[in-house]
Formats: sequence, C-alpha cells, structure tokens
Amino acid sequence: MRAKPSSNYGSDTEPGSAVRTFLIGGHLLNATKPAPGLYLVATPIGNLGDITLRALETLAGVDIIACEDTRITRRLTERYAISAELKPYHEHNAAVARPKILERLAQGASIALVSDAGTPLISDPGFKLVREVSAAGHAVIAVPGASSVLAALSVAALPTDRFFFEGFLPAKEVSRRIRLAELARIDATLVMFESGTRVQETLADLSEIMAGRDAAICRELTKLHEDIKRAPIAELAKAADTLETRGEFVLVVGPPRKDADVMTQHDLDDLLRSSLSRESVKDSVAHAVELSGRPRREVYARALELAREVRGGDGEN
Repeated sequence: MRAKPSSNYGSDTEPGSAVRTFLIGGHLLNATKPAPGLYLVATPIGNLGDITLRALETLAGVDIIACEDTRITRRLTERYAISAELKPYHEHNAAVARPKILERLAQGASIALVSDAGTPLISDPGFKLVREVSAAGHAVIAVPGASSVLAALSVAALPTDRFFFEGFLPAKEVSRRIRLAELARIDATLVMFESGTRVQETLADLSEIMAGRDAAICRELTKLHEDIKRAPIAELAKAADTLETRGEFVLVVGPPRKDADVMTQHDLDDLLRSSLSRESVKDSVAHAVELSGRPRREVYARALELAREVRGGDGEN
C-alpha cells in the first residue's frame, strides 16, 4: 500500500537550523547543507551497504527527502542515523506535491528525490518533477549510484556496447507478444523488468519470438538470495517451471546473432503458415523476420500470399 497523498511540504524550522549528521561504522559525521536545488539520489537496490558516501552526506544534509514510500526509505535513513524529514512523492500524490516542492525550492531549500530502490526516474516517478524544477530555473543535481539495469548488464555476460532498456513489459499476453516482436528488431542487448508472477510466461514468449539468442535471468540482485542464470533463451524457457518466482527479476537478452543462417523458403513458409493461423499479418511478419534472417519486404510479401491461402479473402486482416 502506498503512503496517502500529502501536500504538506512545509517545515516547522528554518532550513539550516538543525545540526545535520549521519553514522558510518559507529562514527558520527557532520553533513553540510547542500546548495539549494533538487538532488536525484540513487539508493541501494537491495544491499543497504551499496550507498555512496556522497549520497549519505546529501541525504543527511538536505531539508527534505521526497520518496516513493516513506516506510522503505526510513529503513535506509535509520540504518545511517539520518534525521532529514521524509515526505511522500509518488504517482498518486505527485500533482499535489509538485507545487509544494517548487515552493520550497524557491525559498532556498535543498530537497533530495529518491525511489524505493535504485536510480530515480528509471521506471519510477519523477520525470515531471525534474522537468518543472528545471523549467523554474532551479538546479537539478544527480547523485549517481546503484541501478538494477547496469548491475544486470554487468553480470549477464552479454554484449554491453549497445543496449536498450524496456522496463516492464505489458501484462497481457497479446500486448506483450506484440511488444516483444517490436523489440526483436532492435540490434542491441535488451534489458527488461518482470514480476515473478509473469516471468515464466515471458520466458516462453521470448523463446519463441527471439529464439537462438543468449540471455540471463537476474533475480534479487545484490540481495541475500541473488541468483543469476545464463543460457540460450530456449534453455531458460524450458527450465522455467523450476524457477524460483519470488523476488524481483531483470531479464537480459543478447542481440541478434550476426552469423544467423538465412532460413530456407520452405521453412519460412511453414513458419508463416503456423503464425498466420493464430496471429495477425503484422505480428507474423515480425516473428518471421527475426527468425528467418530474410528482409522484411520479402517476408511481408510472402505473408500476404500465404494469408490468402490460410484465411481466404485479401489476407490483410
């Protein structure tokens, strides 16, 4: 359950009036108040020890920490004895909270924005706030750190020179398959978030739409039960029924193989007939282009011919 919307970004004390400190290894350290502005502070994705020294000093020094869920952020602030005021900022109260944050910034406050885990704005609320803060002429400062996207890329043993971050895939099967067919055309490593309740279904779709690629399943990164599985996507999908589905997942799928064989005309026709019997021409073509290695224009023309055979009529629908 999310924290209830709050519009109270006022303060009972003047900024700078309190002594700001944080605790590391039993040592109490002073933190100076940062210059006025909005600080985008990355927080650990699991292990609370993955916070940076700069992030701790910033969180201890600001007037307000705006966070998705105060209960989750409080675990971090209590771990390091940080007493900065926590205020909720999430998708349900953002429209009300944003003007209050802008008002405090205009008064000279320094405010940190954090997500529940990782880097703010990466599959988290915050974009509109950053846009409005910047438009109002206030400073926006990144305090980088943990990111599940980069953590997964670094351990997946897949190419990292080019990657595409998708975030969460659509929950419904048809929409998910359509989106995966679109992603299959991107010549880069793909990074996707998925929930434990849908990860097995998504792996099945990936094995069909992106067959032949290598992939990695990254579960509970940096946490006690971290688990990383690397294999061709077909093998991962085949073993999906034995997968521990509790926890948070990042799926990393390698780019299309440069040396992929071009599918014979006979095999292409069989593939298209099978796809056209249950999918649209558009989805069937996307699937076939990915698996066949043939040009899209050629596959599309052949799909229209076979659609008339399979369905009758003009084959377009």
